[in-house]
Amino acid sequence: MMMIYLGGKYQIYISDKDQFKYFVMAEEKDTKTVPLDENDINLLKKYGMGPYAEKIKQLEEENKASVATINKMVGIKESDTGLSIPSTWDLVADQKLASEHPLTVARCTKIFKSSLQQKDLYMITIKHIAKYVVGLGEKVAPTDIEEGMRVGVERQKYAIQLPLPPKIDPSVTMMTVEDKPDVTYNDIGGCKEQLKKLREVVEMPLLNPEKFITLGIDPPKGVLMYGPPGTGKTLTARAVANRTEACFIRVIGSELVQKYVGEGARMVRELFQMARTKKACIIFFDEIDAIGGARHDDGNDNDVQRTMLEIVNQLDGFDSRGNIKVLMATNRPDTLDPALLRPGRLDRKVEFALPDLEGRAGIFKIHARTMSMEKNIRYELLARLCPNTTGADIRSVCTEAGMFAIRARRKAISEKDLLEAIEKVIKGYQKFSATQKYMVYN
Repeated sequence: MMMIYLGGKYQIYISDKDQFKYFVMAEEKDTKTVPLDENDINLLKKYGMGPYAEKIKQLEEENKASVATINKMVGIKESDTGLSIPSTWDLVADQKLASEHPLTVARCTKIFKSSLQQKDLYMITIKHIAKYVVGLGEKVAPTDIEEGMRVGVERQKYAIQLPLPPKIDPSVTMMTVEDKPDVTYNDIGGCKEQLKKLREVVEMPLLNPEKFITLGIDPPKGVLMYGPPGTGKTLTARAVANRTEACFIRVIGSELVQKYVGEGARMVRELFQMARTKKACIIFFDEIDAIGGARHDDGNDNDVQRTMLEIVNQLDGFDSRGNIKVLMATNRPDTLDPALLRPGRLDRKVEFALPDLEGRAGIFKIHARTMSMEKNIRYELLARLCPNTTGADIRSVCTEAGMFAIRARRKAISEKDLLEAIEKVIKGYQKFSATQKYMVYN
């Protein structure tokens, strides 16, 4: 036990019993006074025995009790009820919304025209209920309603109160490319003739339709782009979308192959229905061979054939001078159905062949614009070392050359890096192709 003198009448005895320390207050005895040293002061602070410890503890308890009393008197907060702050309330609009009755979706199937003294009548069909002949509401004009349109009607008198837009599948709406592609004609190399033919078909009728009206001819409805993979078919379609300021809808052929019968054909109808509502629209079917294959009599993939026939029907259904242009791309043109390829549907076929020597050198220069290259690189020599290659192969060569520069810890790509990349990518691909052919034939 240790005794500490505090002065006055009392002393503190600190006892250590069973590993627990406690304090004992005792009256002052006739002993010699011992002053506190630093260790004693630290010990007192450790166990909260400062001069104001009891007062501070009492004030903290009083504060907690006061906060609990205030919260009890305030009650429920606005944040707990989900209400916004009163400054954002619109009571007039809320009262008006509460007074309006909910509407039922119906379809206007027929319009009965009447004399000038009487109003027109409309036949509506409510799904799974019945058909009614009704009139218009106070806020709807006769010019707003057409046959086949979806409308909102009252639940009591079934008067037409609101014209509704056509119902389109959200998966079809998501095919629209909202952001403008950042690819231009200058970013495409080795396709000068192809770009010229494509601009005559797609860009000129949209930007200068008066030229065709003056001559009295109809521009081609659709274009088929075919060629080996990696020759720039999809890239060209993106560049056309950038140039024409039109709504660009990109459809992958496999997206139209659905689980249930008839779903693919329905999506095609809604796709062209959405395109007709746009001021100008380009529909790009990529990998069209997934659904446009030739028909056969084995009885398989009947729904795929229905989807292809619906595309053929839609191509016949709109005017060539209209606001819709159709682009299709494939690397297997021999598998497409002849009904899809006939003139009047796909009027122009553009072949994207392997680029020539000038085209390959131009592709190298296009990639060099955005890469850190050393000066005096012989692009014509590099193009000669890459015979029978596509633009995608050349892009892979430039990427691999950048990897060689990174390994050497250099900030620019040299001609040696490009030569090594050609040896690795092009020669390696040729060896892989030869091995693959050997395995197929053996």
